[in-house]
Amino acid sequence: MARAAVSTAPLSRVHSPPPLIPRHPHSHSRVGLLHPQRKALTTAAALPPAADLPPLSLPAAAAAAAALAAAVSLSDPERRRRAQAEAAGGGDKEALDIREGHARTVAATLSMLRDSPVPLAGATVCDAGCGTGSLAIPLASQGASVLASDISAAMVSEAQRQAEAAAMAASDTFRMPRFEVRDLESLEGKYDIVVCLDVLIHYPREEAKQMIRHLASLAEKRVLISFAPRTLYFDFLKRVGELFPGPSKATRAYLHSERDIEDALRDAGWRVANRGFISTQFYFAKLFEAVPIAAASQ
Repeated sequence: MARAAVSTAPLSRVHSPPPLIPRHPHSHSRVGLLHPQRKALTTAAALPPAADLPPLSLPAAAAAAAALAAAVSLSDPERRRRAQAEAAGGGDKEALDIREGHARTVAATLSMLRDSPVPLAGATVCDAGCGTGSLAIPLASQGASVLASDISAAMVSEAQRQAEAAAMAASDTFRMPRFEVRDLESLEGKYDIVVCLDVLIHYPREEAKQMIRHLASLAEKRVLISFAPRTLYFDFLKRVGELFPGPSKATRAYLHSERDIEDALRDAGWRVANRGFISTQFYFAKLFEAVPIAAASQ
């Protein structure tokens, strides 16, 4: 079988998801937030207000902030690879939990797309921040034509390897994704569907809104975006994290309000039609599916 080509483009920001199922959090990363006393759950319910969460003592808050810092550090591809290797040997619990959280976000995304009136077979899809292909490969198995991009050459190479392995055992509907090493800013073209999971945690507020508008300009039928939600409680954890020194400190994580994400989509001519909320012990993410405002009003 012919080997899929990998192209490169100028890079300007680190983003890429960590390898889990097999897949990420980050290149465009997959990092949510944490509440160490909360049980794992996956639901489309709204994020509970800060007042509904049990209070944390200072030691517990410090532990939570340290876990957040560890989660954010996974956005560096080399650190992610080392962390995954340690986890494979029974290591870091947070890294495993974050991968599980991201895997659930991927599963929720696939569920939304399968329930969508837009057929996946023959659809063009941009997977912005593909990591090791945990979303791109299932989409290709459904017959979608996928452009899978990531800023990490290592992640793209691994995604290509896994796609080639999947193609060997796949049915005739499998369409090999086109893999490219590039950042979000340099993406171009038009696609039926644009997906960007767990990447916005690496963008401050105004840059994130600009990036959403850019991604939405590439889509024609659907936009799916996941992000770490901003609440008073998570803001508190982030501030506690600022007390911890080192390159992995939590100040590298950017949380975003639902209103900001919705406003950015609306500015680009889209409205949120479907919402999801995914969480594990150390991972929180909101998932939005948006449709064109013009189409929705018809």
